[in-house]
Amino acid sequence: MDYILTTNALSKSYKDFKALNGLSMNVPKGAIYGFVGKNGAGKTTLIRLICGLQEPTSGEYTLYGRKNTDKEVVKSRRRMGAVVETPSIYLDMTAEDNLKQQYRVLGLPSFEGIHDILKLVGLENTGKKKAKNFSLGMRQRLGIAIALVGNPDFLILDEPVNGLDPQGIIEIRELILKLNQEEQITILISSHILDELSKVSTHYGFIDNGCMIKEMSVAELEAACRKCVHIEVSDIKALARLLDKMKVEYKILSDTTADIYAKVKVSQLTQELMKENCEVYTMQEHDESLESYYISLIGGGKNE
Repeated sequence: MDYILTTNALSKSYKDFKALNGLSMNVPKGAIYGFVGKNGAGKTTLIRLICGLQEPTSGEYTLYGRKNTDKEVVKSRRRMGAVVETPSIYLDMTAEDNLKQQYRVLGLPSFEGIHDILKLVGLENTGKKKAKNFSLGMRQRLGIAIALVGNPDFLILDEPVNGLDPQGIIEIRELILKLNQEEQITILISSHILDELSKVSTHYGFIDNGCMIKEMSVAELEAACRKCVHIEVSDIKALARLLDKMKVEYKILSDTTADIYAKVKVSQLTQELMKENCEVYTMQEHDESLESYYISLIGGGKNE
């Protein structure tokens, strides 16, 4: 498999605090890589290292086949675009003038392509409206537009939907999919909003306390996220006795509810429970969510 980015035992320490602790990851070409972790897990630190904003304490990373210690790695970084933490935009400028400024920063010979970028992110009709009068979603899309100057084929987005309203979230999601599928841009998305990541990602990396816990494709995740039958009954003890007898794996959730991790014959289970004077109130199939899988992976605790 062809990888845009690989890291090998990457670590970053700030005095006594280890923000990254031997992190190894692999971002395949063409992927939307969901970089999953709670706040403070080390996601932004990794992005800062890759973007050349900071140097690792130990370990290494490779970008387009060039190691971070190679002087030529700057050429690899030119193929990247990034929105780190908050978009770097000039609030007193229009969308077009913001892009022109980025063209100047990169030393591009002309302003050719500005309209195409604005159209791509849905800001082609903002005219003379200044960025300070944009919605948060529009500012985020402008930040992505600025990151697209120079035609990068690898885009890094740090918490791209943080603070956005539902409409803004949908717009960013659609833009991410468009950039990946139509423009063939590989995208690394750092986020702790797992439900949103699950709607776009093709690959995942789960990070906790600066360590990579697990990497997997969306197909592998779907296989790992177990299906279960969620059941509500009048007598949970009777249900537990019956499931033990059937040698079926289950988890008691409350005095009346449980999850059964097996295919069950509804009519047979209901009849057996009736013999125990136990009524079945509801029964429905559930898929384990990305969030619950992540929590079980890191050993509990609330996802921030």
